Amino acid sequence: MQRVNSERSVIAFLAFIGVLMAFGIDGALPAFDELKVAFDLDARGLSPAITGTVYFVGMALGQLLCGVLADRFGRRPILLGGIVIYAVGALASALAPNLAVLLVARFVWGLGSSAPTVLRLAIARDLYAGDQMARVISTFSAVFLLGPIIAPFLGEAILAVGDWREVFAAALVLAAVAGVWTVRFGETLEPANRRTLELAPLLDALRAVAATPVTRWVIISQAFFAGAFFVWLGSAQPVIDEIYDRPSQFTLFFGASGIGMALALLFNRPLIERFGAARMVVFAAWAFVGLAAVGLAGTLAADGVPSIWWWFGWAFLANAMSMIMGPMSASLALEPMADKAGTASAILGVSQLGVGAGFAAIVDAQIDGTVTPMLLGSLIYGVLGLGCLVLATRQPAATARTPRAVSVGER
Repeated sequence: MQRVNSERSVIAFLAFIGVLMAFGIDGALPAFDELKVAFDLDARGLSPAITGTVYFVGMALGQLLCGVLADRFGRRPILLGGIVIYAVGALASALAPNLAVLLVARFVWGLGSSAPTVLRLAIARDLYAGDQMARVISTFSAVFLLGPIIAPFLGEAILAVGDWREVFAAALVLAAVAGVWTVRFGETLEPANRRTLELAPLLDALRAVAATPVTRWVIISQAFFAGAFFVWLGSAQPVIDEIYDRPSQFTLFFGASGIGMALALLFNRPLIERFGAARMVVFAAWAFVGLAAVGLAGTLAADGVPSIWWWFGWAFLANAMSMIMGPMSASLALEPMADKAGTASAILGVSQLGVGAGFAAIVDAQIDGTVTPMLLGSLIYGVLGLGCLVLATRQPAATARTPRAVSVGER
């Protein structure tokens, strides 16, 4: 039996499985204060952000394994396995009796979220090519951003009637829906494109990524831009709380930033159709660098603490540019990979999450009373990322395959 999915249904599915990852991060943000009290984190000299750090570590480490397994066994079984692990981690987090168990459970939760994180790009590559793939990734990324916008408010709503355990348990509902939808969606990797689990094909895929200039430079660039974005993700709450003394408004500012990123992705789709992904990603990178330079100049003029509207205005626009680069960069990096898309997507994800989080940690550690390190770090990472993208887009364009009909075999 053959099941045919429209582009709209593909976008909806890929956006929803991305929401699983977003909820594990953003849904927990409003619970940080309760976690601090429940596990006596102040006395331990720890920040509640450590629960997010171990989640990111699990997500980064799991991506390469998921990508390799998905290239061998297909997308659906690996995605379903990841959803099960995600649910186990969420349940264990909700029931955690102490900090050690919570951190292990959050790691497992992140490990499970690595499957939908990496496979949504691989599935897009299975079904589309070229600028069409970039448009689809941009659109499902925009829809996916409803998760980071809504998740903090959902967390706040749950906390109004329950506690942090109920916030974590809510992820089980999302996992159940994602599991049923994955079964119905079907498989997208054609049998002819499946790879063996022998070491030689894996090394061949890694060599192909390293030897393909477009893929290599795009992946490096995304590590820098991810680092700049993770500075916002990790430091926005303490900046708004401690530097600007507006703790009750964090959810509003965070949600507004998410709306800006979603709108940018939606407006980006027609621009890709007109100018192409390669030109647009370089334009967005130039805009990011320009915004960082202007934002830093205004920040230095205000002795490191400009008005919250200057700082947030820079963050709003810079995050929008950073977000629209992601789908176009993924499209450019994966286009030459064909049957190696799962592994290549995993390497891209590890670079963004693992290396990017490391870059962000360097800047986060410098933020103490001013936002200058945030702006300066974004400018430095932006310049380095822009240089890599210029190198990537100057390479001869890979031969794009003709997009095939979006048909998914139901097994």
